[in-house]
Amino acid sequence: MAKSVPLAQAIGGYIFGILQTCIRFVFRLIYGQKGESVPPITDAILLESATSLARKIRNQELSSVQVLESFIRRIKEVNPILNCVVDERYDQAFKEATEADALVKSGQYSTEELAKQKPFLGVPITTKDCISVKGMLHTAGLFERRDVRAARDADAMALMRKAGAIPIALTNVSEVCMWWESNNTVHGRTRNAYDTNRIVGGSSGGEGCIQSAAASAFGLGSDIGGSIRMPAFFNGIFGHKPSKLVVSNVGQFPAPFSAEQNSFLGLGPMSRFAEDLRPMLKIMAGEKAALLNLDEDVDLTKMKFFYQESDGGGRLVSAVDPDLREAMNRVAQHLREKFGNQKVERIQLPHFRQSAAIWFANMRDDSGHGFAYQLGNLNHDINTYLELFKWFFGASKHTFIGLSTAIMDSAQCKHGSPKYDHLVRKRNELREELQSLLGDNGVLIYPTHPTVAPYHNEPITRPINFAYTGIVNVLGFPATAVPLGKLGSEGLPLGVQIIANFNQDRLCLAVAEELERAFGGWAKPEVRL
Repeated sequence: MAKSVPLAQAIGGYIFGILQTCIRFVFRLIYGQKGESVPPITDAILLESATSLARKIRNQELSSVQVLESFIRRIKEVNPILNCVVDERYDQAFKEATEADALVKSGQYSTEELAKQKPFLGVPITTKDCISVKGMLHTAGLFERRDVRAARDADAMALMRKAGAIPIALTNVSEVCMWWESNNTVHGRTRNAYDTNRIVGGSSGGEGCIQSAAASAFGLGSDIGGSIRMPAFFNGIFGHKPSKLVVSNVGQFPAPFSAEQNSFLGLGPMSRFAEDLRPMLKIMAGEKAALLNLDEDVDLTKMKFFYQESDGGGRLVSAVDPDLREAMNRVAQHLREKFGNQKVERIQLPHFRQSAAIWFANMRDDSGHGFAYQLGNLNHDINTYLELFKWFFGASKHTFIGLSTAIMDSAQCKHGSPKYDHLVRKRNELREELQSLLGDNGVLIYPTHPTVAPYHNEPITRPINFAYTGIVNVLGFPATAVPLGKLGSEGLPLGVQIIANFNQDRLCLAVAEELERAFGGWAKPEVRL
């Protein structure tokens, strides 16, 4: 049962809400009308799911080279506007596409055998510039790493390659992947295809952007505080953070400092189409896919659907936009009409109000290292105050938000302190409450974020809003960001996230597929004349 918000916190929330309204008004004055449009999608190949493209390549209805040409042409159309791609390997990709076509034509394998052994043969794939792809940049948006190239593929990418996918490009991230706008001093800022004045999210923001612009068939992201789900939401695509420890994080930079942090981080699939997520996850999970039973059919008529419209008033967290509340209620109404009123229940778990504090505390570990050490390329702590002083004179190679985040990180509770222990207990209580609630046939439908995509730099004024996704990482549950088709009143994507119990990823994915059927999923970015 929900508890009332203390009076002082309620007053503080009211004042914060007024400030947010004023700040949004100022940003609207600064940015004015919507930014530049991306070119319309005129190539039908770009409108196919990765699963469909793979099937057509196997059946020789399309060639891998044809598909590759279409996506490279689209990248060259949109990247000057969006700045989502930061490195490419087109020449090598064409060689691999030619080899894929030759394998199909050789008759060495039947189409059924190819579907089983190389389910994504010949399909172009992208990933973010922190997941290693052999020979490509591996900067994580850190200036000190601007010339670093990966010596090997990340485990997840190696598995996708083994399944036939062909890496073609790397996409932009936030500095050291620890902020929710993709901007850094190596590659600059990425812009949203629905409105170039808006953010794409982070840290998988470039990946979310390239998908939404139909310039990649599918991609890999990583998520330790919402870095798959926020970009998926802001860019109107699907993104899945897997259950803890089912997908290898080897090849991600920066690497977690502890085993527990490693359990919070999850590499996962991103795509415009829900049907791609399940086969991608099955490949990425490798031997651990057996834990997920992804081939097991999900009977939605036997499921329980819980939904919560907000975190209940978290401190310094924005109120949920009316558009998003309405979208949540449309989802609940659809589920009631299709599966019965008794299957759908509105809840309010009070622990969600402390999501940010719980996330920050649980990210602490006994290594003694924090975000300043990540900004030092995992070699040393930078002097954040000196770098901030230099930033004001244009002399720092770090971003303002990266430095601010390091300072905020250093002010959090210490590992092993009474406050730390208290907040770890709070996490455990919420985890147990959700495990009991969801069981093996329930999902929680929850906002992915309290607002639609903000303007560039606006997240600085509302930094704690990531708490809606971050809390799921420290709980360890799977969660899928689901776009809801029709754009909102600001012409931007709307969506929800679907959360399930440990290793019940297939429930998230099945509900994502149902909502795609009901609401349309990804919507093409509008062309403004």
